[in-house]
Amino acid sequence: MDADELVARLFGLWDDVPATDEAAREAFLDLYEDPVLINGTVMPVDELVRRARALSAALHDRSTEVLSVVPSTDRLAVAFRIRGVLAGVLDTPIGPVTGAGEAVTMQVIDVLVLNAGRIREIWMVADQLGLLAGLGAVALTPRQA
Repeated sequence: MDADELVARLFGLWDDVPATDEAAREAFLDLYEDPVLINGTVMPVDELVRRARALSAALHDRSTEVLSVVPSTDRLAVAFRIRGVLAGVLDTPIGPVTGAGEAVTMQVIDVLVLNAGRIREIWMVADQLGLLAGLGAVALTPRQA
């Protein structure tokens, strides 16, 4: 599959996780090796399914806007925005944040390392600080001289 097809299938899966655990696991295994490395941490596919479900529960009307795709032989860099309505509990680095129907956006860059067309490793950076500041969960103040 080419880069655009992989990206479309990947974000389609995260935006609309299959209803049953078996179908979700099968869909994730079509795209990911099991386990996959994420920022150097071993992540079983079942944990990816759990995280996708948790994100779906927290962000209603989730969508992903692809900003840029840069393919190479065995890697694919993707810059994208996730949008949704925070109407549940979102796990964040500062702990769970409960939404009250706020529209949210988070910018992310993933570098996917591929093996035979499946994702075996991901290096990702997400602007969670911007998301948290937009929700009022953290306050950004100017640095004092």
